[in-house]
Amino acid sequence: MNKIKFLILRFSSIGDIVLTTPVVRNLKKQVENAEIHYLTKPQFKSIVESNPYIDQVHVLKSSEKETIRELKLMHFDYIIDLHRNIRTARFKNRIKIISFSFDKLNWEKWLLVNFKKNNMPDIHIVDRYLETLKVFDVKNDKKGLDYFIPEKDEVDLSDISEELKDGFVGVVVGAFHSTKKLTKEKIISICNKLEKPVLLIGGKENREEAEEIKNAVDKNIYNTCGNYNINQSASLVKQANVILTPDTGLMHIASAFRKKIISVWGNTIPEFGMYPYLPHPDSEIMEVKGLKCRPCTKIGFTKCPKKHFKCINDLDDNYISEKIKAVF
Repeated sequence: MNKIKFLILRFSSIGDIVLTTPVVRNLKKQVENAEIHYLTKPQFKSIVESNPYIDQVHVLKSSEKETIRELKLMHFDYIIDLHRNIRTARFKNRIKIISFSFDKLNWEKWLLVNFKKNNMPDIHIVDRYLETLKVFDVKNDKKGLDYFIPEKDEVDLSDISEELKDGFVGVVVGAFHSTKKLTKEKIISICNKLEKPVLLIGGKENREEAEEIKNAVDKNIYNTCGNYNINQSASLVKQANVILTPDTGLMHIASAFRKKIISVWGNTIPEFGMYPYLPHPDSEIMEVKGLKCRPCTKIGFTKCPKKHFKCINDLDDNYISEKIKAVF
């Protein structure tokens, strides 16, 4: 029997790509003879190339025409567009096969940001992604997100400290936009109240700030920011007892491992539909409700437009630390 070849489009980001994994898994398992191909940016290839439900990963080339030419040679049957922007529109128009696209709800998000009028449906973005498959009679298996770590990227905690083997709190230091993440002062305050070892997780861009946090905390704390690639950082998240994280990619990776997640929300809000998806039931969302300026954007800013940053500064450090201790 001939294969049914699907091309899934999702170019970025880490979190958004992880959120598409239920589409990949359900499509592969429920559509007979489905062959799944995934197109993304080169820097995100490592996130999906170990996924056993994906038959082949393709990456965008410097020349869009060359990328399209190569994809045409694959003779796909369907395109599942989970990114939906001008670039994916060009891909669909030039490949010229049947396509299905998810609704980004940009108008509803605009109303929520600019007029605080909430017309967003009470549905997670994962379920909106899955709606693109309804013509194939694909159902949500309710197994959550996937993240597959190559064996070579599994981190041995003893390489950091033997102390971590008895359990630790993973603290995600950074986020792509500063108005999403906890301030250095907040992280220091919370970590100083914890009784368990703390592992700071993040990229090279977070290393200096994380080192300042480490030097200000008088308990066992380890800075891994910049030491590991994304799969290795995912391995650290997987081994943590509980994760403290902003609305960022590692939050969704933590959901994939069903971790206890204490997620903090600054300028973005869970109502956008990208809160932790089917994480451990002891997880909790931390946010300052009732701020008239929130959400100030659907993505994020370098600095608070109002200059007070109340969405993060007014979070209760004591409550967050006590919650972490309670669910550890």
